[in-house]
Amino acid sequence: MSVNKEVKRITTNTLQKMKSNSEKISMITAYDFSFAKLFDEAGIDVILVGDSASNVMAGHETTLPITLDQMIYHAQSVLRGIHRCLVVVDLPFGTYQSNSDIALASAIRIMKETGAHAIKLEGGEEALESIKRIVNAGIPVMGHLGLTPQSIYKFGTYTVRAKEEEEANKLRKDALLLQEAGCFAMVLEKIPAQLAKEVSESLHIPTIGIGAGNDCDGQVLVMHDMMGINTEFKPRFLRQYLNLHEQITGAVQQYITDVKSGDFPNEHESY
Repeated sequence: MSVNKEVKRITTNTLQKMKSNSEKISMITAYDFSFAKLFDEAGIDVILVGDSASNVMAGHETTLPITLDQMIYHAQSVLRGIHRCLVVVDLPFGTYQSNSDIALASAIRIMKETGAHAIKLEGGEEALESIKRIVNAGIPVMGHLGLTPQSIYKFGTYTVRAKEEEEANKLRKDALLLQEAGCFAMVLEKIPAQLAKEVSESLHIPTIGIGAGNDCDGQVLVMHDMMGINTEFKPRFLRQYLNLHEQITGAVQQYITDVKSGDFPNEHESY
């Protein structure tokens, strides 16, 4: 029996039960009311209001430029569209790295001003103080290890992380530290599948994979990638479920043709 179908609203506790029952968790990004409503009605477990909005909504090269105010705007829009799924909001770059006071204030703003259910932040041991402060304030925190896009200039590349044993061992250690600090779940991004399997089995909290193999407790994709809106980004881990770029382009071109030919609006579309 699906835990998902038993509950009226998905909570962090629901995700824990899903892991215990070996039921996979589905997670997708959303940034506005309309798509959030569609995803929620389709039965998605978790919506992530990702700082990937910096890329797919604002056109920036990285996730770094997006601000806390902009993240709050996107989250407010998403929350108006959902009734059942859990909504997690990314803390953007610069809102938690410097000290735990700023981290807590940032998380509180998101929770109070958006109605979100949890926040997500990147990093392992270096983020522990901020995570503990936020969790102790009663705010659920999702961690994020592996490829952490806010650190892209440190890495210098988007290639797979933790392939070498030293980095893999740090990730294993960080995962346990995040769990001990009170994280209710964590994203594992672009790491070897075997390592993701080991980490997932070592934790009692759920793991959500992106480019981390099939043994994580759930999976997440960016909506613009999996729906084929963004055609430039085609990593190995991405499965494209639609080609909206082609469909939307075709529809708009047909609209242009109909307007210019005088076919639209016709008699039945006029008053």
